[in-house]
Amino acid sequence: MKYLWTEDTGAGLHFWKLINQIFFNNELAIESKGSNQGILGALSDLENKKGDEYYIAFDYVVDNQDIRNKYRLLKSIAEKSEGKVVILDMICFEYLILTFDKLVPWTGTGKADKIKIRDDILSAIEDHRINLSKIDDEKTLQYLAGFKRYSTERVMKSLVGELTENEKWSVKGSLMGECWYKDCCISEHSDNLRCGLPEVEDGSEKMRMLIQSESVQKVLNQI
Repeated sequence: MKYLWTEDTGAGLHFWKLINQIFFNNELAIESKGSNQGILGALSDLENKKGDEYYIAFDYVVDNQDIRNKYRLLKSIAEKSEGKVVILDMICFEYLILTFDKLVPWTGTGKADKIKIRDDILSAIEDHRINLSKIDDEKTLQYLAGFKRYSTERVMKSLVGELTENEKWSVKGSLMGECWYKDCCISEHSDNLRCGLPEVEDGSEKMRMLIQSESVQKVLNQI
C-alpha cells in the first residue's frame, strides 16, 4: 500500500485528496497527521509492513529553526527506512498554489501591489527560502519586514490568502474554494468582489491544469 502523509488539514488536505482522485486514480491512502510533529510521531511508531511505502508531504523551510530540527529527525528516519519512507521535496501547499501561472487571471484579483510582491518573491526562492538579497523592490522588502515572526512559509500562507480572497477560490477553509474543482466559471463583478474568468469551466480539468503545473509535478514525480 502507498500512503501519503501530510501535516496539512482543511484545504491543504483536500488538495492532496483531489490529486489522489484525479492524478492517481485513488491509489494512495491520504492521511493528515495534523502537524510536522504529528508526522514524526507517526513515523516513530511505524511498524513497516512488507511492501508499504510512505510519502511524506512535510512543509520545509530553512529559515525556521524548529522546522529545520524536525526535518533532520525526519531525514534520519527516512535514511534508515530502506526506501520505504520518501520525503517529498516541497516548501508548503500554499507555495504550490502561489506558483500556479493561472492563479492571478483565474481569481481575478485586482491587488496589483500583491501581484508584484508575488513575482518578486517567486523569483527569489532558493533552497527552500526567500533569498532577500535577490529582492531590490522597496515595497516588497517592506512587506516582508512586516512579519513579526518571519519565515518563508508564513509569507507564502499570507500572500496566497491575499490573492485568493474570494471565497470561491480561497485555500484557507476546510475545503479548497469550490471553483478550483467544481464546474463553475465566475465572471461577476461588484464593488467588493472581483472574480476571474478561467478558460475552462470543468472542475476536473481546472484541477488537472493545477496538477500539471511545474511545481506540483516536481513533487508528484517522486511518487
